[in-house]
Amino acid sequence: MEGDRTARTSEKSTGPAPRRGGAAWRYFGDSRNFLIAPQLLLLQVAHPVVGAGVEQHSDFRAEPWQRLWRTVSSLATVIYGGQAAATAEADRIRELHKPMKGTDDRGRRYHALNPEAYHWVHATLVRGGVDGHRVFGKGLSPQETEAYYRDMRGVGRVWGLRDHHMPPDWASFCAYYDEVVQNRLELNRSVHDVLDELRRPRKPPVPWIPGPLWRPFAAVASHYALLVTVGTLPPVLRERLGLSWTERQERALRRFARLVRALTVLLPPPLRIAGSLAIAYWNTHKPGTAPGARRPLGAHV
Repeated sequence: MEGDRTARTSEKSTGPAPRRGGAAWRYFGDSRNFLIAPQLLLLQVAHPVVGAGVEQHSDFRAEPWQRLWRTVSSLATVIYGGQAAATAEADRIRELHKPMKGTDDRGRRYHALNPEAYHWVHATLVRGGVDGHRVFGKGLSPQETEAYYRDMRGVGRVWGLRDHHMPPDWASFCAYYDEVVQNRLELNRSVHDVLDELRRPRKPPVPWIPGPLWRPFAAVASHYALLVTVGTLPPVLRERLGLSWTERQERALRRFARLVRALTVLLPPPLRIAGSLAIAYWNTHKPGTAPGARRPLGAHV
């Protein structure tokens, strides 16, 4: 099933943004989830439609940090910026993706708004929130997970997905997720690019970080980013991508996860999403924003 031979996503947002204090609000932007973000990117580009679109239409290879910031900024706006900001951002993203189509290196035609691929990107974000809490926290209860998934289905509708694109509950979502991993994801050029960047992260484009200081930091960051990314991938996909995983690496990941839990256990939950709230506030109140358009975070008007 390729992009330009399937129905497109909805032209406009049709769902509610997460409500202030709801499950998606409380869990999605948790600072610990940022540790699993490279794994989500790898899962996304392993989808043939997403991988081809990133390879042919993205500036990821030239500007990985800028691309990362735009992604984080966009997600924070949709989850925490309130209804008006979420709708406007989702509409902007769909307009941005409309012209992204072509033929991949295997001769398959694709379109970035293919709902199968669009939903897969959303699905990685949904699963990432649950996996981040499982690996680096105490995990979500079944009730918390269902509430979080209901909220994230609403986010899917904000993106333009329709109800029939998304499984109705968490159990059916997990079955769908496993099926895509088993039968659709593949090794491609974009997967290689992401792994190369994780192995040799380039210096962010900021003058106040000198090269000699960045190099040792990058080595440590690369080690743990790869440890988390490879270690949290589904084993079947890890094998398909040719990524080795040993018992020694598994023990190292567990030690790192225990360290993260120890460092964050006393941090009040509102502070765990403070970074995402700050990004959303900046995007909705930065200079140049019309005063009449500014709303409290989470406002639905």
